[in-house]
Amino acid sequence: MAQTTLDTVRHASTISVALGVLLVIFGILALASPFLAAVAVNAIVAWMIVLAGIVHLTLAFRVHTAGGVIWKLLVGVVYVCFGIYLLLHPVLGIASLTLVLGALFVLEGIFDFVLYANMRSVHGSNWVLFDGIVSLVLGILIYMQWPSSAAWVIGTLVGISLIFSGVARVMMSLAVRKATGAITDRLAA
Repeated sequence: MAQTTLDTVRHASTISVALGVLLVIFGILALASPFLAAVAVNAIVAWMIVLAGIVHLTLAFRVHTAGGVIWKLLVGVVYVCFGIYLLLHPVLGIASLTLVLGALFVLEGIFDFVLYANMRSVHGSNWVLFDGIVSLVLGILIYMQWPSSAAWVIGTLVGISLIFSGVARVMMSLAVRKATGAITDRLAA
């Protein structure tokens, strides 16, 4: 029984290593062609917005008041139209997403500065300040280079994220494999 469970865990960790390697490969491809990766991200976001619109439209018929139905229908139509617009105009979608990402980084930097000011005495709080500085600088760089930064920012950040996620998955899976190997050795002894 225990050996079957260990074999299952070992098999799952093998699959996890393979998926981690795929994430790293996709990350490298995104870094090699950041604009193409940005187009892919835009398409995914656009389809998610369309699906959210469909959900709103579906929920509109579950609302019991006339005002609620009209409101949900309008929201659903706006979502669907906006998602389709992003699908039909991917470059504009990428530029918009880049601008929003820049704003997100600036706000994160400001919030990290406030957080650091409130927790200066805590050990390790300098990392919050460091994160705030990096986030603020990234946001400012995106804004200073916008709209030309739209061609590389999203794809580059997605590529880096995929690589780090893939490496983390591989390392965790190898640790699981090592642990199951040690347990198997103990059971055999």
